[in-house]
Amino acid sequence: MSASVSSVPTSSGRMTDDAGLIVSEVPAVGPIPRFEIPHWQDFGVVAGITVKGQQGGRGFDLGLWSDAPIGGVMGHWRALGRSFPDFCAVVVGHQVHGTDVARIDTAEGWVHREGIDGWVSAVQGILLTVTVADCIPVYLAIPGKAIALLHAGWRGTANGILAAGLTRLLGAAGGTAADVVMHCGVGICGACYEVGSEVMLGCGLPAPGPGPWHLDLRRHLLAEAQGLGIRRVTVSGWCSAHDRAHFYSHRASKGDDGRMAAYLGLRPL
Repeated sequence: MSASVSSVPTSSGRMTDDAGLIVSEVPAVGPIPRFEIPHWQDFGVVAGITVKGQQGGRGFDLGLWSDAPIGGVMGHWRALGRSFPDFCAVVVGHQVHGTDVARIDTAEGWVHREGIDGWVSAVQGILLTVTVADCIPVYLAIPGKAIALLHAGWRGTANGILAAGLTRLLGAAGGTAADVVMHCGVGICGACYEVGSEVMLGCGLPAPGPGPWHLDLRRHLLAEAQGLGIRRVTVSGWCSAHDRAHFYSHRASKGDDGRMAAYLGLRPL
């Protein structure tokens, strides 16, 4: 018996039955393969995600902790940084599927921290990144003031990374949750994400029958956002698993895929 929700269709401008607006990332023009979130430039930010591209092999892989050749991966990271020449820093963490969200008030060059699954900043010109290949990148912004970028797998979601990120964001910018805009980005859909009872129960969901069960993390995050008072939420229509022509999927590749980098930064004036 399934406790799942269905895949989010790859389209824009449609409403889910949870009143979340489906807004799918679109290809961006530039030197590296990436998609961007439509209309987020109106908030004074750059916001999007790198994709595989057409170069063959492992593609534009940004996985720092894999068996991919480190020279190629670091070359991709440098290319990402060069794609945003007005930004003085690129921030990346060694993610552990936790809920620690770090605030970045000053940075230059490349910044790496251990054990971090989310970032908050109120400083222009710092590019926040998280790496994903099925987990959900969550983009939060108080336009003109501050941003947060979170890595939300099932463990982080179950343990409250969205609430932690929102608290840090409001601490950096002031205001209330009603001032926040949020986007649940490219990740695995409910139809493709088959899980065990520990995942369902960990997320506070029933696990009836013998299983297996299916979990749509984006719908779960959408419901949580509404409970936290975030009213302006969009949801990507892309699935990292069944749209593998563009994206990496840890689940669909049985652990043999690369990583994408979701990015978010306050654009310098």
